[in-house]
Amino acid sequence: MPTSSLYSRLFGYAKAYKWAYAISLLGMAATAVTEAMLPAMMKFLLDQGFQVQSELHVVAIPLAIVGLFLVKGLLIYVSNYVATWITTHVTMALRNDMFAKMLRLPAASFADAQGSYIAKVLYDVLNIGETISQVVISAFREALTVAALVAYLLYLDARLALIALCVGPVIVGFVRVFSKRLRQAGRSGLESIGQLTHVLEESVACQKIIKIYQGQSTEKHRFESANARFRRSQMREAIPASATTPLTHLAASVALALIVYLALNQVNQGEGATGVTSVGGFVAFITAMLMLLAPLKKLTEVNTALQRGRVCAQSVFSFLDSPEEADKGDIEWAHPLGRIEFQNVSYTYPQASMPSLEAINLCIEPGQTLAVVGASGSGKSTLAALLPRFMSPTQGQILIDGVSAEQLSLTSLRRHMALVTQEVLLFNDTVAANIAYGQINPDLAQIERAAKAANAWEFISALPMGLHTNVGDAGMKLSGGQRQRLSIARAIYKNAPILILDEATSALDAESDRSVQTALTNLMRGRTCVVIAHRLSTVQHADRIIVLNQGRLAEAGTHSELIQRNGIYASLSRLQFNDPTSGASN
Repeated sequence: MPTSSLYSRLFGYAKAYKWAYAISLLGMAATAVTEAMLPAMMKFLLDQGFQVQSELHVVAIPLAIVGLFLVKGLLIYVSNYVATWITTHVTMALRNDMFAKMLRLPAASFADAQGSYIAKVLYDVLNIGETISQVVISAFREALTVAALVAYLLYLDARLALIALCVGPVIVGFVRVFSKRLRQAGRSGLESIGQLTHVLEESVACQKIIKIYQGQSTEKHRFESANARFRRSQMREAIPASATTPLTHLAASVALALIVYLALNQVNQGEGATGVTSVGGFVAFITAMLMLLAPLKKLTEVNTALQRGRVCAQSVFSFLDSPEEADKGDIEWAHPLGRIEFQNVSYTYPQASMPSLEAINLCIEPGQTLAVVGASGSGKSTLAALLPRFMSPTQGQILIDGVSAEQLSLTSLRRHMALVTQEVLLFNDTVAANIAYGQINPDLAQIERAAKAANAWEFISALPMGLHTNVGDAGMKLSGGQRQRLSIARAIYKNAPILILDEATSALDAESDRSVQTALTNLMRGRTCVVIAHRLSTVQHADRIIVLNQGRLAEAGTHSELIQRNGIYASLSRLQFNDPTSGASN
């Protein structure tokens, strides 16, 4: 994306705050004028001010100096505050847009990019905010200050002022030389901070595994390596950024030396009584010239922030322009029955050489329970992910109540589905908020009924604040069985006609399993259910069981039919039960 387009789009976020920009720019312009007034006061003081004309004159000049700096300070405060106000609103809007975008991304895009998404939302936008602040506060104000001081220099002595202006092209040359390197270093820095964020995120999420498997040294090495890469990227950025200021000062010092030489020579020759030929004029010119160094230095530093901001803006807008979850469906699924039909459905993951599912044909009638079993990697979870359109079939179609799932809008399709997974996903909120997740005005009575149906009310009522108890990060204040029952209560509360259970009990102990199985029985009653199961004991009473083998539908039937067939299902059963004919577990 061209730089002009990037910044045009970026500052488009600030259009709503034009009035604030106007206030900030007026304050900056007034500040620039006050900068030029100081050397003018010095000229007056040196040329005439020490010839005391009255007591009022003696008091007025010091008060004028104090007043000048007071006005300047107030102007700087107002312009800085307003510019920061604009910056924070723009960064807030960017983060809101990015988070909304993240919620609309396909599920597959989160597989390898969670850390980088966090880095983009937090750090990239932070850098953009700093860029806006630098450009708005430094670039505009310092440029106006330079303009005011240059105008005063031209007023004092145009010939010497033109010598001072010769520094400008030199500074521009330095900036252009270092800009490309700054952008490259900025891109490297963004990649490094994404890797650093990813390592941090994994270390927090997997801290129990790290401790039990004594992986502290491994994670320490990973973090230190990522941190070192980030430091190196910062140093690559610091080299050109640090070199710009001394080179600028060197060029300015050469111009200043030449000006001092010419000014002194002109004063010694006693040419006229204006400009730099007087002591006051000479001091005012040198003062204004020296005052130019500070804004020039800040203007060269703006380039560092500008290049970093350009890279971050490219990253942010590329993210905002990334493809969203496909939703071409325009049919609202208003009166769901829950009939599901797979017609020659296949799915191949990107970059995979073999399909995960191949030519699946099956039908689930409303209210029926379909159990899907098979070895790891047989395509069970892929089949479950196709139903709510987390992925779309690469071949064939899935019909919901006779309508292609692709023709149904995602909102209406998912509104009538509930999901319970092996990995229970709870939010750092109250028990009630987790059960009624997604509801703006939840019904507490209905929440309580759902909790009781999920066999969760006994432990919920024992919590310090009952339904209003916070469950902690990822529900870590609760046991595994308690978290799973809250997940079931959430599905019961939603009361959707289609239910997907993805190995919902595989990680539970026997006692928790019995409680959860009872809750699942309550949940599944009257719903079309697709149950992905590893333990066959949980699906023996399913209306229909299918066996997947390397992505293909290998067997289908009831538990007893499949046992009698003595195929893959019977082999799996023998691995889990002592008596495969009865399916009785140990």
